[in-house]
Amino acid sequence: MTYVELHAHSAYSFLDGASQPEELAARAAELGYEALALTDHDGVYGSLEFAHAAKHLGVRPITGAEVTLADGSHVTLLVESARGYANLCRLLTAAHAHTRDTTSREPQPPRLDQALLEEQNEGLVCLSGCARDGLAVRDPNAAARLARAFGRDRFYVELQRPYERGDVRRNARLRDLAASLGVRTVATGDVHAHDRSRVGLQDVLVAVRCRTSLEGCERERRGNHESVLPPPEELLERFADCPEAVHETTQLAQRLEFDLTEELGYRYPDFSDGAEPASVQLRRVCEGAFAERYDDLNGHKRRVRRRLEEELALIDDLGLAGFFLLHWEVLELAREVALEVRGPGSMRHVLPPGRGRGSSVGSLVCYLTGLSHVDPVENNLSLGRFLNRELASVPDIDLDFPRDIREKLIVRVVERYGREHAALVASFSTYRSRGAIRDVGKALGLPYADLERLARLTDGWNAQRVADEIAALPDAATKLRSPRWRAFGALCAEIAGLPRHISQHPGGMVISSRPLVELVPVQPAAMEGRQMCQWDKDSCADAGFLKIDLLGLGMLSAVEECVDLVARNRGERIDLSRIPLDDPDVFAEIQRADTVGCFQIESRAQMQVILRTRPETIDDITVQVALVRPGPIQGKAVHPYVERRQLLRDDPEYRAPAGHPLLEEPLRETLGVVVFQDQVLDVAVHLAGFSVGEAEGLRRAMSRKRSHAALEAWRERFVAGALEKGVEEAKAHELYDKLVAFSGFGFPKSHAAAFGLLAYQSAWLRHHYAPEFLAALLNAQPMGFYPPATLVRDGQKRGVETRPPDVNLSDAGCTIEEDIGVGSTEPAGSGGAGFAGAAAGRAVRVGLKYVTGLGKDDAEAVAAKRPYSSVRELAQKTGLSEDELRALAESGACDCFGLRRRELLWQLGLVPRPVSVPGWRAGSVVGKAGASALRPLRRRRSRRLRSRPAPSSLRR
Repeated sequence: MTYVELHAHSAYSFLDGASQPEELAARAAELGYEALALTDHDGVYGSLEFAHAAKHLGVRPITGAEVTLADGSHVTLLVESARGYANLCRLLTAAHAHTRDTTSREPQPPRLDQALLEEQNEGLVCLSGCARDGLAVRDPNAAARLARAFGRDRFYVELQRPYERGDVRRNARLRDLAASLGVRTVATGDVHAHDRSRVGLQDVLVAVRCRTSLEGCERERRGNHESVLPPPEELLERFADCPEAVHETTQLAQRLEFDLTEELGYRYPDFSDGAEPASVQLRRVCEGAFAERYDDLNGHKRRVRRRLEEELALIDDLGLAGFFLLHWEVLELAREVALEVRGPGSMRHVLPPGRGRGSSVGSLVCYLTGLSHVDPVENNLSLGRFLNRELASVPDIDLDFPRDIREKLIVRVVERYGREHAALVASFSTYRSRGAIRDVGKALGLPYADLERLARLTDGWNAQRVADEIAALPDAATKLRSPRWRAFGALCAEIAGLPRHISQHPGGMVISSRPLVELVPVQPAAMEGRQMCQWDKDSCADAGFLKIDLLGLGMLSAVEECVDLVARNRGERIDLSRIPLDDPDVFAEIQRADTVGCFQIESRAQMQVILRTRPETIDDITVQVALVRPGPIQGKAVHPYVERRQLLRDDPEYRAPAGHPLLEEPLRETLGVVVFQDQVLDVAVHLAGFSVGEAEGLRRAMSRKRSHAALEAWRERFVAGALEKGVEEAKAHELYDKLVAFSGFGFPKSHAAAFGLLAYQSAWLRHHYAPEFLAALLNAQPMGFYPPATLVRDGQKRGVETRPPDVNLSDAGCTIEEDIGVGSTEPAGSGGAGFAGAAAGRAVRVGLKYVTGLGKDDAEAVAAKRPYSSVRELAQKTGLSEDELRALAESGACDCFGLRRRELLWQLGLVPRPVSVPGWRAGSVVGKAGASALRPLRRRRSRRLRSRPAPSSLRR
């Protein structure tokens, strides 16, 4: 091998690299590279993804990063050992530490103090930087200091030949610098794309980064095809004057033996340092809950005991007792936070601090430790999707919390384990249709109006379809005569799915006993006080990190507040774990799709299907929640299920077909179609002879959709296994296609069961406590499918009066008032039989925070200082601005003062202000009272006050 590329960028060099890490790895294998280094800008965002892909393709991955120093110059750092990787992570963490110190929405560019690099470089090899911004190019003296710190064996002067003006002269100076420092030179290609076809896209990305067009960033663009991964032999021609720099790459690559996929050394807190083994501690927690929840001697208790022993034995064999204890400890932290947030005496204390969702709901241990609220034995939930003996990675436990609890819990977890040991997981915003249209179109200089029109017409998801959407425009023929419009469609397809920037995961956290900042770089998140690691959930899973998902769920906030409002206004204590799950009135409302505001079953699509499926039990709601999802829709399961359910109603003896006899048992409960994600595993096991571990690997490959080739590799194994069981080849391919269409977008049954229970509870509260539920929904906004106005109209149809904001009656949020009086939209009880909310004489008073132009803090201040006798007193006691007072008056919140709104606005102009006016003496009348004391409010009326009847011609 004559050459190894030691300086390559993927798309995780945001808005600079134009190829996915897998594409670089595949191209390197095709060109015959033995090894390849990925050195993205100031991060290792895609390094683990690249390492796994490269190893699979027979290319040895080298980990590194191009780091920006404090003066803006670059150096390339390559990892030689595990200690070097830990140092690289700490250095990158330090480089990002101050990127969020300003109030700007945009982060500051990362910068690393060279002095820190000189101190903390053990196990790293340093290259002197790229041709444009390399440290040796911009500051040879600083490069000399760095060479002394690293030593002659670990510092190399980097030579590049991008065929730009001055290449020969620059490389001559760099060779002279290397000679004077007594170090060697090494040739690199500064790769930004895996293939020449991506060069145009790379130029576009540079234009997007510079926020201009291609013409406006001519100097920043590379301008030729030399930043593409080259064939190894081509580098000898490019560096014919110094072939030793090319050969040195292979010598250096042999030293860089660190394997990111094997040598991380991660270990989550496993409670092994306690007086008792973790398995003993976990059993004690479970036994205590078991005695409390199953105190009757019956058959169910015996089934639960057998399941508990099986699960504890499996957990012990897998060494996961500490994993469950860690989640239990986080839940105990959540209980402390919930106590603080809810306050003493709140009825919300009867509710758990959070609820589990996802496949973990199928675990009895999760149920007994409080991580789930659904009994998996009673609901016949499978454990295999969550835990099995062939488990390849740490399982996921998703926990939903009310928003106010979650916000404080994330901070508390970081405080509990330390900022060096806990961080949020990253997510990467990728290009979809609208973003691609706007960014690529601007870079190509296309008309803004045309781009916005196309962005509004697109489906918003798949940027690869933009070219087809252009072809469907009325003026498509004209547009497609333009080379720019043709290039636009092609570039949108290329940019589809590329990461644009990093952001934080909604609630995923990783915790490590070893300092996390030695395993993956950590950087500040946009939200103050939060930090995130540089890997997304897939890379964290590949690394074996324990990820705890602390997710905020608006409906949980609404349900908790509804329970609290009922307790405060009616004196009734509601324990949602004990409400009847077969209330006929609640199911009657659900069956007629009267579900506006109900969790998961309120969308138009759900309503249309509900009218045909007519759920009768909580199990039916579980299926309903999972049925109207992209997976079952794409897998063509919805219509067969609906039709077969009708046939089953007509004939209780009906047996639904399953596509093949081997699938009758695993698909019996869903009438022969795949509805739950667990059934993907069941089909693979029953039809193709997969082991549970193999089936989970298939599901993970489908859900990630890393590459078409990976999915096709699983197809071969699936079809071969099916053939061995006597399935026809065509049928095996047909079933595999359905699984591929389904798997990435479906709910596991345990997840659907958790959501289905919450859906029923929300429907139950909506039916029996309609005013309180409506007030809680409004206070939990934004959430759900409908705006507040729609929720209010739905409440009015059901006999719930909604009253406007009032400065003397309203709190900041919506509240409940007694005694429905004059002004009710509909008479009490008009909501239909069984409706208790209106008959109880309660109405919803809209909170002041709903007044447009008034913030939440100001709304709370107005509510705290009431009552007010006049608009003058309101202005003087609250200190609100003129615009905020105007907003209150125009909204009707000041109607209680008995004046017309026009008169209120006039009086606001006469209210003295405690602000002096520049240019007037402090002792003058104006200086004391303010300019507003002498001049009335200008007669600017609202659009509503100014309106006049339109001329008849215009009305027509």
